[in-house]
Amino acid sequence: MPNAAHHQHFASDNYAGICPEALHWLLQANAGGHQPAYGDDDWTQRASDALRELFQTDCDVYFVFNGTAANSLALAAMCQSYHAVICTPVAHVETDECGGPEFFSNGSKLLVAESTSPAARRGKLTPEAVDTLVTKRHDIHYPKPKVVSITQATELGTVYTVEEVRAIAAMAKRHHLRLHMDGARFANAVAHLGCHPSDITWRAGVDVLCFGGTKNGLPVGEAVVFFDRELSQDFAWRVKQAGQLASKMRFISAPWLGMLEGDTWLRHARHANAMAQRLYAAIRDVAGVQVLHPPEANAVFAQLPRHAIDALHAKGWRFYEFIADGGCRLMCAWDTTPEAVDAFAADIAAVCAQG
Repeated sequence: MPNAAHHQHFASDNYAGICPEALHWLLQANAGGHQPAYGDDDWTQRASDALRELFQTDCDVYFVFNGTAANSLALAAMCQSYHAVICTPVAHVETDECGGPEFFSNGSKLLVAESTSPAARRGKLTPEAVDTLVTKRHDIHYPKPKVVSITQATELGTVYTVEEVRAIAAMAKRHHLRLHMDGARFANAVAHLGCHPSDITWRAGVDVLCFGGTKNGLPVGEAVVFFDRELSQDFAWRVKQAGQLASKMRFISAPWLGMLEGDTWLRHARHANAMAQRLYAAIRDVAGVQVLHPPEANAVFAQLPRHAIDALHAKGWRFYEFIADGGCRLMCAWDTTPEAVDAFAADIAAVCAQG
């Protein structure tokens, strides 16, 4: 079995446990006696204020259980049923939300930007692709584009630069579209860029961010951050109707304090990114391994021989194959150890050599 002392895998950063900082505040909230329900507690107010301080703006913050709800409800808040959302073919909202955005918006259509550009091959949306889809048709028989949705970091582990986000936002604004950011791994993107979180969001033209916490060490919960506060009108009712309003909200919000104090969220993301770089360095020159591109966030995408994949699975390693367009996604987490990386890399080299 792989690295039995640590029980670590490379399938998903969702496999990782709760980070100590988040767990500390979860226990503090539990020890704090009775608190008002449904988000009227002190912990939720403190966590919301901490996010406003982080982004240096008076944004509206809502906590929901998971990323599917965050993305689906955020998009539904911006769309009527006759509207459309522009995204990439690999976007989670297109491939991994089980129709959630369409369901909660009462039928808004997702328009997939088909492109052969180098950026598109790396999971990115381009201003040109947005322009092509928006100008494709203007007749009343076609759903009206309303929102552009980008994922930061992308589903293929790449990161939009500040300039790229600004360019997409400029194109969106030119066509009177809103800009939504799926930030399931937003922390890893900021860690890679080294920018201030505001520079890649509202200062660059993002209207709504779904800030992921679960993949970065929280027990549960994502934050939907509305930089354009007009868009959040009645959002609380939307959250309630969707079954996403936690009665004991403090147990979702309080752990965020542990993430935001002293930039814990950023430190964990940097570590996960560094472990991906370590894995990349260890396997990129292994015969039979073709790394699709250097990692920018916390995942390595590589094509491995079929026999090697089967042998690694037989050894007990877990990783996904269905995400990387024929390759394997090797995901590192906030708690991934160098020892686990080295053990995994050694097994990859060993099974590839057996071919």
